[in-house]
Parts: sequence; C-alpha cells; structure tokens
Amino acid sequence: MKHTRIYLYSFLVLLFSGCSHQLSQQQFYVFGTLVGVSIWGLPTQQANEAINVITKDLHLMHHQWHAWNPSPLTDLNQAIAAGQMGTLPDPVVLQKAKNFYTQSDGLFNPAIGQLINLWGFHQDDLSDNQALPSPEKIADLVALSPNMDDIDIEGNHISSHNRAVQLDFGAFAKGYAIDLAMNKLRQLGVQNAIINAGGNLKIIGQKGEAPWVIGIRHPSGTGILAAVAVSGEESVITSGNYERFREYQGVRYSHIIDPRNGMPAQGLTSVTVIARSGALADAASTALTIAGLKHWHRIARQMGIKYVMLVDEAGTVYVNPKMAERVQFPSDKKPRIIVSAPLN
Repeated sequence: MKHTRIYLYSFLVLLFSGCSHQLSQQQFYVFGTLVGVSIWGLPTQQANEAINVITKDLHLMHHQWHAWNPSPLTDLNQAIAAGQMGTLPDPVVLQKAKNFYTQSDGLFNPAIGQLINLWGFHQDDLSDNQALPSPEKIADLVALSPNMDDIDIEGNHISSHNRAVQLDFGAFAKGYAIDLAMNKLRQLGVQNAIINAGGNLKIIGQKGEAPWVIGIRHPSGTGILAAVAVSGEESVITSGNYERFREYQGVRYSHIIDPRNGMPAQGLTSVTVIARSGALADAASTALTIAGLKHWHRIARQMGIKYVMLVDEAGTVYVNPKMAERVQFPSDKKPRIIVSAPLN
C-alpha cells in the first residue's frame, strides 16, 4: 500500500514543477507512511534546516504515541489495564481526543484499542490472510464499552476506572502531528509550506502568487478523484478503506472500527474534510466514515466542519454546498455528485 501514498506526493511535486528554484522539498518515513515537506520562498539551507527540525519532532511524536511498539502510550495502556495511574508526555492529545469524542457522539473513540488489535491492525504487515475475530470476542469487548469518558486527567497523571480502555491515537495522530509540526515551522520563519503525511495534508501561506493545489486521491487507490485549491492555513484530510485494510477470502475490512458494534465501517470508501486544524479534520473524517450517509451531516455540524466530501461504494460523491464550490473534478471522469443541505 505504500506505493499509493507515494503517488499522491508525487502528484504534488508535478504540480510544482518548473518552480524548483523557490521550492525546497524533503521526504522521510514516519508514522508508518511517507511524509513530504515542501517549503516555498526561503533559501535552500534555511528551508532544509527547518525541515530537519520537524523531522526529529515527528519521529519523537511517532514514538510517544505508538500503539503497539514499546512507547509512553503502551506504558500508559499497561497502567490502565492494571488499574493504576499512568502518564503521557503530551496530555493535551488526550484532552483533544476527549473533546472530539463528545462532539462526534462517540463515533470517534480512541479508547477502543483492544478492538483494533483484535482485528489485527496492531502490526505493520497486513499482507497475511489472517482469520477474522469471532463474533463472541467482538461482542465481549463492545459490552465493556471502553470510551473517552472513562479517562480521568489530572495534570500529567492519567487513569481510568474501565480497565478495558486501550488508547490508540491512529485515528487522528497524523492530523495532530502536522498541526504541531507546522507550528514549529512558523516559529522557524517559514510562511509558505505543505506537510503531507500519507495523504494527510496541512498548508500555510501559498505558492508564490497562487494557492497550493491539492490532489485528492481516488478511493480506488489509483489516480486523482478531484483537486482543491487551499491557502492561508488549512488541512485536507482523507480517510478511506484503501489506506489500511485487511482482506480475508476476497473481502476487504477497513481499519476504521465502529465502536458501537466492533465491526469495520462500511458504506463509504472515502471521506475528505477540510478544516484549519489537522487534528479536527482527521478526527472528523474518521467519525463521518462511521456515521455513514444517514448521519454524517449531523455529526459534521456538531464538530463544526464546513467542508466535506464523501464517496460511497458505488462511486457517488456527496458534498455540502461550500465544498462543491471548491472541488474540481476531471472533465472526462466526473462522477455522479449529490449536493447536501448546507452545514451552517
């Protein structure tokens, strides 16, 4: 699956070709994906030094929030399982997760790490044909109802009365990480940049006199579905069942787990959210994937989202009016588009 992530970044590079004298770029691997950083309008040495700083920061965040390799997060999960108090270097990430949990009616729920592990997603290699978990084991974990309201935060000390809670920040870690990394770039004097973490993008400023133009990958995993121009400070986050999944007996199972029934989300193949905050956009794209066509509009309003694009299994695209004004589709491959009621 890595080659599809690289493709999106390559698309961005192609968009910027012909102006390399003002564009500095680096790529590196972290958070289980290829990360690309592009800085416009600074001397090459200054831009590269800034990228080197956030490279170290992102590797540190990856270590701190890793859900299965030894990390401060796994230490905290072990403490919770033992009924003890634990710590986390950045408790703000937990408070954000609690807020998003409430705003999404619990559809965004990073406390279901045991369910995610049960489905076999706590490992890097998903190529094997691993058998599905039994309905009984799924039902047992769902009945324990691990959720973010079970988490108590007192300064840097964290505890939970529910020992079934196992934290997994995979549903919004990259979005929050690119927020922090972009804040650091600003502190280092960068005014125009893109960070692309495996299709989770955040931009500041613009590309010279023009906005940045972002390609949104097709849910099939190949090609570009649409493009959108962004400037100022915006994050463009897409969640889909093509990013991380398991296949068993020819059926694809998404890594996005519905906490209500313990099953992989179905119905939508791709959800794209644009918001200033990468953490919010990342969490919302997960929540809306689980909400599905019936409830996405309500959840998006509750989370304060203004721009949404969804793609169902038949390839039909659903957008709210403001998003419809922004996205551009290839004229020769324009999908069926349904425009929803306004979000605000």
